[in-house]
Amino acid sequence: MSAFDRPRLNLCFVGWGAIARRVGELLAERHPQGVNIVAVAVRDHNRRRDDLPAGVRLISEPSELAELDLDMVIEAAGRDAVAVWGEAALRCAASFIISSTSAFCDDALLQRLVSVAEKAGSRIVMPSGALGDLGALTAASILPLKEVVHTIIKPPRAWRGTAAETMLDLEALEAASPFFEGSAREAADRFPQNANVAVISALSGIGLDRTRVVLVADPAASRNAHRVEASGAFGRLDLTLENEPLATNPKSSEMTALSLVRLVENAVAPIVR
Repeated sequence: MSAFDRPRLNLCFVGWGAIARRVGELLAERHPQGVNIVAVAVRDHNRRRDDLPAGVRLISEPSELAELDLDMVIEAAGRDAVAVWGEAALRCAASFIISSTSAFCDDALLQRLVSVAEKAGSRIVMPSGALGDLGALTAASILPLKEVVHTIIKPPRAWRGTAAETMLDLEALEAASPFFEGSAREAADRFPQNANVAVISALSGIGLDRTRVVLVADPAASRNAHRVEASGAFGRLDLTLENEPLATNPKSSEMTALSLVRLVENAVAPIVR
């Protein structure tokens, strides 16, 4: 490819749940030039799926990635999928995009995937997800950081089916109620669907064990809110986002899907934003 050719992007999703379907829907609407969804990896590839993009191949084994001439693999299937698909994805594609960053609470897994990426010349990419963009925090971490606090506020229904139900009565709440405070590692490990994003703020700044996370259930909240506060040699940062929940999964934010669309489009765009 010459310097003047438009890049192409052959893409495979691992998982076809709420996030992947939303990304596929948005890409179909926006038609970024050069982007081709060529495969979707699922556990039960024999089950009929009427919402797949036309021509997409269903696969169920990591070894099948080698047959697809891929440029990017996007994981959106839960943290167990990172260990299952990660090594093959890094050997078969230039980029492995990890949505379930709570998988990196496992230091050994992270180091193993980094080692594979170094040998293969590929990259592990963590999208900014529900945080929109943490470029400022990443830049700030070049100098010493003193403190990073990530507060996650969601309506009670978003915490249903999680350990929060054993810590407070979600149905009886009348005011915002913090129910967990601890490290990003602890938060993401105990609440992988809701606090997965804490791994992103942690690895963008001072790490999983030094980043403090506060989880809050608020009956007055209609959106999933994130506040990241940091201080250090760079100065002070205070970033707040209020995200609409994903229509098909209130535990996730619409911004999670939007950040993946941005990442895909930037891979082929003449201007990267």
